[in-house]
Amino acid sequence: MSTDAPLRIAYLSYRGKPHVGGQGVYTRHLTKALVDLGHHVEVLGGPPYPHLDDRVPLTKLPSLETFNDHFPMRKPRMFELKDRWDWIENTSFNLGNFPEPMAFSWRAWDNLRERVGEFDLVHDNQTLGWGLLGIQRDFPVLATIHHPITVDRRLEIAHARSLKEQIGKRRWYAFTRMQTQVAKRMSRVMTVSENSKKDISADHQVPMDRIHVVPVGVDPELFRPIPGVAKVPGRIITTASADVAMKGLVYLLEAAAKVRAERHIELVIIGKPKEGSKTVDRLQELGLEDAVTFVSGVSDERIVELYSEAELAVVPSLYEGFSLPAIEAMSSGTPLIATTGGALPEVCGTHDETCLLVPPGDSEALAAMIRKALDAPDLRERIGAAGRQRVIDQWSWKHTALRTVEQYRALLAESGR
Repeated sequence: MSTDAPLRIAYLSYRGKPHVGGQGVYTRHLTKALVDLGHHVEVLGGPPYPHLDDRVPLTKLPSLETFNDHFPMRKPRMFELKDRWDWIENTSFNLGNFPEPMAFSWRAWDNLRERVGEFDLVHDNQTLGWGLLGIQRDFPVLATIHHPITVDRRLEIAHARSLKEQIGKRRWYAFTRMQTQVAKRMSRVMTVSENSKKDISADHQVPMDRIHVVPVGVDPELFRPIPGVAKVPGRIITTASADVAMKGLVYLLEAAAKVRAERHIELVIIGKPKEGSKTVDRLQELGLEDAVTFVSGVSDERIVELYSEAELAVVPSLYEGFSLPAIEAMSSGTPLIATTGGALPEVCGTHDETCLLVPPGDSEALAAMIRKALDAPDLRERIGAAGRQRVIDQWSWKHTALRTVEQYRALLAESGR
């Protein structure tokens, strides 16, 4: 195969939530950019299924959907268990585990073992299930790991509100042991930042020379300042793709309550609250129900409008492997306040130049930075403009796709296929 020949790529995405959640966003935009470059990409996806470009075919691999948005933690009925993968998924679920990555990987292996010769390689997006080891016997496999989920596990256990909840979190995150065993057997791993590279090597025991950094992108023509859209005084925007401790949303709520005691502010959260979560409890304790709005299921165009309406964007995460919301906010020209958790400084740039940085898990420092930014329109304008320029200079989905293809060709060269 020549070095510029189009490639046939089977792309695996066990969960492709389209509007919020890094996996769905990454899947939609990367596969589109790969097709723009002339390659053939077919996505094998699990529910919730990704929204894809019309040129990207989707092979649906249905699951039991025990963690769907409408009936989370539902127990499947016996008549739903149609094959061995359903039985495996259901058994794991009944043991208190999160079975989706494992079960999806077996279903993907079942599909692909009948299709040897149809694809040049398989690109896995953070599934890291046992079935990937079977797939690797028949295809070269590139594994994307945005960050090790072991980090989520540590933070969730550390923030558990009771011993019972802590035990439940340990059982839920049992799948991370599988991911470690699979990750260290992958011949080539791709990640999104140098910070994630170090963490993957440490937590998943993958040698550093097998891990290659390809940052994710954004479309600066879509995420841009919209002329004529008026800023809403005191409006702050954030994205919580999952209502989990790692996203640091509780600290932003506490900071918002401190600032609100002195002036009018309103907080727009792109995402859904999880019933009975610490976020919901804290929101009610702080009396912020009338100042906080959750938005979900809206188009990218509406999200861009929301950024243009906000005076500030905040990423309060305790840890991020990269952070798509950060570069989407910056690309939109909205001044960004972010923490120094994980890869955020690497992504967002220098404090007081392209962003404003605060320590993670410090609601007082976050409140002080919000006050400072709201009181300084010139600062907001300067930071917003510099942040957008940083994104234009460094990140686009085309750049991500080109560098990903380099990883594909290196994988094929190593495999001799």
